[in-house]
Amino acid sequence: MNELTVYLDPNSSKKLYEQIYEYIVTEIRTGKLLFGERLPSTRSLAETLGISRSTTIFAYEQLQAEGYIESRPYQGYFVCKVEDILKIEPQEKQETKKETVAQVKQYQIDFSPNAIDMTLFPFDTWRRITRNTLNDDRLELFSPGVAQGDFNLRYTISRYLHSARGVSCEPERIIIGAGNEYLLMLLRYILGEKRRVAMEDPTYKRACHMMQSMDYEICTVEMDRQGMSAKALYESDADTAYVMPSHQYPTGRIMPIGRRMELLAWASEEDERYLIEDDYDSEFRYQGKPIPSLQTSDRNGRVIYIGTFSKAIAPAIRISYMVLPEKLMQRYHEKCSFLSSTVSRIDQATLNEFIQDGFFERYLNKMRKHYRQKHDLMLGILKGFGKDFAVSGENAGMYLLLTSKKEMSGIRMAERARAMNLCVYPLTDYVRNKDSGENEWISHTILLGFGGLSMEQIRAGLKMLQICLK
Repeated sequence: MNELTVYLDPNSSKKLYEQIYEYIVTEIRTGKLLFGERLPSTRSLAETLGISRSTTIFAYEQLQAEGYIESRPYQGYFVCKVEDILKIEPQEKQETKKETVAQVKQYQIDFSPNAIDMTLFPFDTWRRITRNTLNDDRLELFSPGVAQGDFNLRYTISRYLHSARGVSCEPERIIIGAGNEYLLMLLRYILGEKRRVAMEDPTYKRACHMMQSMDYEICTVEMDRQGMSAKALYESDADTAYVMPSHQYPTGRIMPIGRRMELLAWASEEDERYLIEDDYDSEFRYQGKPIPSLQTSDRNGRVIYIGTFSKAIAPAIRISYMVLPEKLMQRYHEKCSFLSSTVSRIDQATLNEFIQDGFFERYLNKMRKHYRQKHDLMLGILKGFGKDFAVSGENAGMYLLLTSKKEMSGIRMAERARAMNLCVYPLTDYVRNKDSGENEWISHTILLGFGGLSMEQIRAGLKMLQICLK
């Protein structure tokens, strides 16, 4: 049996089990530990190093999982035969290859309506919660878990949705998934393959493309100032409608209660009609009370509610959730029981504690104030553009809309902005039915996001934009 002279650095950012794991891997890779050699027991190694046995067990289990060592009953741990290990040379030693993919144009200032600000994110808090989650040796977090997502997080989300959005649901009706796209894919199994989906126009094109890839038939429904036209929806022959009533993307319009009731009435008239409510950025409203969700008014089980933490926390977390009516929840269990959860249980546990311990609420309050300052700054500057421009979409979200009252199209405004190394977004980019004949407001409007910009960038960018639009 080999004795392992592992040096553990208590000041290292790496956990003790990681240091043990990396030491043994290096010894095997460099041939210092050979095939068939016996390793000290987890108890013996723990006593030698003066650490808890659970730490050495965790290191050995990771080595076993990756095939570096094996456990033989009543004998101990032995080095496996590891051949032809792939060695990846450091980047500086690799031969430089020519870039074959077209580079994305980088603008001096990008008014992206989808960007968010991560400068105030409590990284230390998130890191500490993750570290504590792993330090507790919670081995169950490395098992697959249930397809719906961990019950603790679903329970926490149900309480949050009830208090923040008025959504009525039990944890049993919530499904957690890695992004809204995955949840829309699930709906194909739940709702069936043959669906005709009505979407507002202009609309969120990623959702549109996603449902097209699912072989759903997409039809566009015209909008008015109250959102999706109920009259046009009745005429569309659709059986499903995808809406964003609390803050329509990209127009920024809010659907009033009267129109919401019209859509709910439409859905209730046929047995298989449903409304998909995408509540993508409901956390960020800067004036008045929060707008209740459409699901709050649903009494007949017709609303499928989808939300995400991508805007409120960070895009990379990729944790979204879907609340299904009871009838569809039964179908989910019948048709989707073979699926696995797409979200790491470690990430689920971290997010659950982040919300439960009040960090999420405090962070949201801070970000609302932060985004409100950016919103107010941009709104104030844009109102100074003069009588030839109008601003809309204020008091919610992370972008505003600027409309030219002159004969300047949104495409032309974007071209002029690009000439000054600015990036703005014509509203026509979000129109699906190019043959419908865009109305004047859509044709002459651009989106200006402020979420990912600093106050200085907003000032400088709008000053340049005002110059190029004269």
